[in-house]
Amino acid sequence: MHHGRTIGKGPPSATEINQQPPRLLIVHIALPSWADICSNLCEALQNFFSLACSLMGPNRMSLFSLYMVQNQHECILPFVQVRGNFVRLQACISELRMLQREGCFRPRSISLQLAVEDGLQQFKQYSRHVNTGAALPYTSLEITVLTSQPGKEVVKKLEEGLKDKDLLRVRRLQVVEVIKGILEDMDSASPVDESGNDEISILGTDIDLQTIDNDVISMEIFFKAWLHNSGTDQEHIHLLLPSQCFSTLSRTRDNPMCLKCDLQERLLSPSLLPGTADGSLRMDDPKGDFSTLYQMASQSSASHYKLRVIKALKYSGFCESLTYGLPFILRPTSCWKLDWDELETNQQHFHALCHSLLKREWLLLAKGEPTSLGHSQRVLASTFYVIMPSHSLTLLVKAVATRELMLPSPFPPLPDDLPEDSLKIVESMLDSLELEPTYNPLQVWSHLYSHLSSTFAKPQGRLYPSWESRGPRKAGQLPTNRVRATVVPLPVTPAPGRAPKMPAAGKSSSEDFFLLSEPEEEYPSQP
Repeated sequence: MHHGRTIGKGPPSATEINQQPPRLLIVHIALPSWADICSNLCEALQNFFSLACSLMGPNRMSLFSLYMVQNQHECILPFVQVRGNFVRLQACISELRMLQREGCFRPRSISLQLAVEDGLQQFKQYSRHVNTGAALPYTSLEITVLTSQPGKEVVKKLEEGLKDKDLLRVRRLQVVEVIKGILEDMDSASPVDESGNDEISILGTDIDLQTIDNDVISMEIFFKAWLHNSGTDQEHIHLLLPSQCFSTLSRTRDNPMCLKCDLQERLLSPSLLPGTADGSLRMDDPKGDFSTLYQMASQSSASHYKLRVIKALKYSGFCESLTYGLPFILRPTSCWKLDWDELETNQQHFHALCHSLLKREWLLLAKGEPTSLGHSQRVLASTFYVIMPSHSLTLLVKAVATRELMLPSPFPPLPDDLPEDSLKIVESMLDSLELEPTYNPLQVWSHLYSHLSSTFAKPQGRLYPSWESRGPRKAGQLPTNRVRATVVPLPVTPAPGRAPKMPAAGKSSSEDFFLLSEPEEEYPSQP
């Protein structure tokens, strides 16, 4: 059973629950597989970044970089801030679309290893020069290798090539094999079953091996997982249940059973995206229930956010109209700071709770408790939540209305005697509808991606004139908007019989490194 303990070698101390580590994506797809994967991958990246660059509220993605490995490794995009950089990311995706799709070449076996080393070197250089004198919210890098080759062979090559390298700044190294599958059961859950991941250890760093299908939805879901809080530094929620010592009622509150849980979003709030249809209503405003449950859970580990169960409810007696705000998912925690025995016991108790609630058809009513009252003498308003079981070994949490929020709403009962003509008309209309056994959100789309992409300003003129003016291109070379790498790239062995080109005399060496005098060109926060 994997709890994420061995992956984090130097976990970041981010204060926001949403802050994610910098990510390096290495596309390791050779010909002819690239012709089959290119369009799906580019569309998935375009859709994902239209969301990631548009989301308001806490920053969910910090830095992103992209490498391509075919006959040799190539930096398509050095590390850039994700928020506000959609135009630059879109130019990077357009360049991916223009890469060669046909032909053949002999790929160099060391190219993937060099891409990992070069990306890690760039991250170190970025960390050294950006925000000099200030503490960065991230100290380690997550690397994802997207490959069309057999995943275990790629992992073996990486294991051999990186065994003597310094990987202290690598938080996670992941190999994702793209397979030719058919998306049979599309669900909005994670595209890969975590229990099925293979982990191969090199120098204490786990290489996660996963597989995804070669279709837009599977890739899109995989990238969306980057928006989740994947940190394992601390548990998010303490779920307090009544003590088993019912004979001594005074001890029930003093010694409750505590289940340590992690909190996960079920969906993105439309209010966090600009220009959505109901965005003006602000039904799920970030200052509302989003902050009281999700952001309060990110407070210091000294005072965890607590949900105290006060009573059970019959499922048949609960009305869905009494819930409000965004739903959240509770899972047993994967905090690496807990010992293995405590983690296993906590998970077993959590699963037993799910099973018992399903068997009894019960819900739980819980009260949110503030982390600390401080010196304020004001009485704080409480928030109540209903906790629902499921067959997936998770619990669903939704805020529930209280007396103060209720408005009078008459609900007259349905009459027993209805006009036959009306019944026949309505029944005929209902019979004409297509009936689905379940609702699958992945089969319903609102053109949100196209809308978000259109809201970003279009580039005017050349995005990076300094790059394009460096010298004439080779014959047949496609024009690109590629930016300079921020560090000296790792040496590439020249082909036999071809002398390496020497840099022109008089060029300042600082031009190959990060240019502090031109921060807007190398790492602009805005396109």
